[in-house]
Amino acid sequence: MSAAISPMLVRLASERATGALLRDAGTLYLVDGRVVHAESPASPGVDVLLTATGRLPADGWQEALDRAGARRQVGRFLVDSGRLSDGELEICHLGALFDAAFFVLAPASGPTRFRYGAVHWLGPVRPVTADAVERETRRRRKLLEDLWPSPEVDRAPVVRRQAVRSPPVTPRQRAVLELADGVRTPAAISRLLGRPAFHTLIDVRRLAAAGHIATPRAPDPTGPSPAPARVPDVCADPDIALLRRLRDALEAHL
Repeated sequence: MSAAISPMLVRLASERATGALLRDAGTLYLVDGRVVHAESPASPGVDVLLTATGRLPADGWQEALDRAGARRQVGRFLVDSGRLSDGELEICHLGALFDAAFFVLAPASGPTRFRYGAVHWLGPVRPVTADAVERETRRRRKLLEDLWPSPEVDRAPVVRRQAVRSPPVTPRQRAVLELADGVRTPAAISRLLGRPAFHTLIDVRRLAAAGHIATPRAPDPTGPSPAPARVPDVCADPDIALLRRLRDALEAHL
């Protein structure tokens, strides 16, 4: 059995604790030991995912905050007001939760502390178990490592290379390349595109492996360059793969 990514999270889940697990890279919110929300500076929140894509106007989000934020019922307000369906909110919320949790639980995220009783302003949507969060985080780490084992490219500004004889790019990869200006990090690109940060990391690592994006630190000339492993076709579009897993998670709780 694999060691827990966060022993404190496992302990809090067993205690059915309610509050906020805080680390340098973000926060996980728990209610009765289950994860109900996650947020990280490295990951676009529910607001960005909804407004940057045009699904929800910015003034509609602000209205929800103004009218329901103090009651910690923003999610419920969006549904009751007809701005989102229950399914739309749940899928967006789960996507943002797993995305942020990936960064919160990163190995270099610093010390962990817990603030008992803290509650997030979004309100309850779809809780998930701590086991599910750890399992998905572990799966994502392996996927990125298999694609291109150079994690430095995840955090540093990325720059486009004039690749010669490199494979063609997909439309979603082209959108990332157009924003790779040597100043923007993958997190900044994610916010501009209104996409989960992990999806952008997949595109960035694939582009780096194909020679379209420069990695922040050049490989040791005396050693072999990292060789990306073959990834099953089911992961070719992270949006489709994520939606399938979110669908399965929703059905498992019905």
